Amino acid sequence: MRIDILTLFPDMCNAFLHESVIGRAIKAGKVDIRCHNIRDYTTDKHNRVDDAPYGGGMGMIMGVQPIYDCYMTLFGEEEPRPKLYYLSPKGETFTQKMACALSKQSHIVLLCGHYEGVDQRVLDELQCEEISVGDYVLTGGEMPALIVADAVARLLPGVLSDDICFEEESHFAGLLEYPQYTRPPEWKNREVPPVLLSGHHKNITEWRRQKAIETTFLKRPDMLKTADLTEKERAFIKELSQK
Repeated sequence: MRIDILTLFPDMCNAFLHESVIGRAIKAGKVDIRCHNIRDYTTDKHNRVDDAPYGGGMGMIMGVQPIYDCYMTLFGEEEPRPKLYYLSPKGETFTQKMACALSKQSHIVLLCGHYEGVDQRVLDELQCEEISVGDYVLTGGEMPALIVADAVARLLPGVLSDDICFEEESHFAGLLEYPQYTRPPEWKNREVPPVLLSGHHKNITEWRRQKAIETTFLKRPDMLKTADLTEKERAFIKELSQK
């Protein structure tokens, strides 16, 4: 899979992308992630990419020309052109389900806004979809783009050591993840649950499932409305709600 990031700060993105799991995946050829400086495509003699908003208001707006030329120069001759996603607080909220859907595509492009936003006309012209990573505002789209790239890349074959590395994580199966423990078995009079030391895989699996449901009930009960649960598990949730 290929992921391209259009940004004013490619060095910021590259510093993150070439570390840890994703960095190793790029080096191994499991995913191809490239960052492009939008400023390299401006025709303004002062190298500007922004201007004041029509109608007045605070801040500056990224203009149509540098963004459009950046995208078209890179991908204009591809057929079909890769889908462009703009990281924006107005977009659809990014979820694990969306990450899975994006990971099925062969090529996506992420656009990082800056200043007070992007001229709407270039988003319309390039048929851009908007993605939000949460209900808050950041100074730019670089961190949201990196979140999306990371979440998508780690789902690709060979990026993690085994599919189970992400299949049991929070949100993947509609539940939050169960509590995790490691050595030592006792710390400050707090003991690891005995079932995890038992070596009985069936009991461990059942305990983890129950704890995942309990954790979701306590922290994100809204997720249980769409989770795939058995009748026994629904009865367990009913017991929890009566405590």
